[in-house]
Amino acid sequence: MYNFEFQKPDTISDAVAALGAEDAQALGGGQTLLPTMKQRLASPKVLVSLKGIAELQGLCMGDDGSMCIGGATNHATVAVEATSYPALAATAAHIGDPAVRNRGTIGGSLANNDPSACYPAAALASGATIVSNSREILADDFFQGMFTTALEEGEIITEVRFPIPEKANYQKFLQPASRFALVGVFVAKFADGVRVAITGASNDGVFRWGEAEETLSTNFSPDALQGLSLSDSDMIADLHGTAAYRAHLCSVMTKRAVMAAN
Repeated sequence: MYNFEFQKPDTISDAVAALGAEDAQALGGGQTLLPTMKQRLASPKVLVSLKGIAELQGLCMGDDGSMCIGGATNHATVAVEATSYPALAATAAHIGDPAVRNRGTIGGSLANNDPSACYPAAALASGATIVSNSREILADDFFQGMFTTALEEGEIITEVRFPIPEKANYQKFLQPASRFALVGVFVAKFADGVRVAITGASNDGVFRWGEAEETLSTNFSPDALQGLSLSDSDMIADLHGTAAYRAHLCSVMTKRAVMAAN
């Protein structure tokens, strides 16, 4: 590791000010950033830790019935305290291993937008709102491709608001070494329709499967998905699985999610 400046502000405003420095980078749980720095793939001169900001910690219920989670809340806390949204709690409980769950944060995961991460699928399927220090961004507008989001330079995720669906479930076919999703599918049924978000499969990162949503909104049953499939033309292909294999898993895991949600 090389030398860098480390700052740990107490307030959001102080953090934003610190991020105004040249080559400054926000630090959540550091589960991606620190290994990247060790490999010299990133070399910020200033790290601004968000872990000491009380405003960014914890869960609460909003006035509209949504679940509000502070951006610096770790996965282990979500797994234990998100009792009003069991599918989200279960998703958090199966991210990585205990060390990752106790350090990694929901804001850091969403801001990083790893193409195989679990939280992007949960946020997109839930129709969540990502709140930053300066604005609110709908999940449909937030994720803009692999490792790319709508966040601007120096913008911090302060809160994530999850509408709570009538039924929901997340199914992950994990890569056992990394515990990332080889394919993960989050299905959420609301009064006005069903949302299906898939992670781990596409070269463009997390995405919604519109055809499955339309079918499930009419008949929320695994049988309704019979015959539906996704093209493998833009699926990830690597040593863990071919593009065709991942496309097939999308259908399998969606059916499992619907079955488990019922």
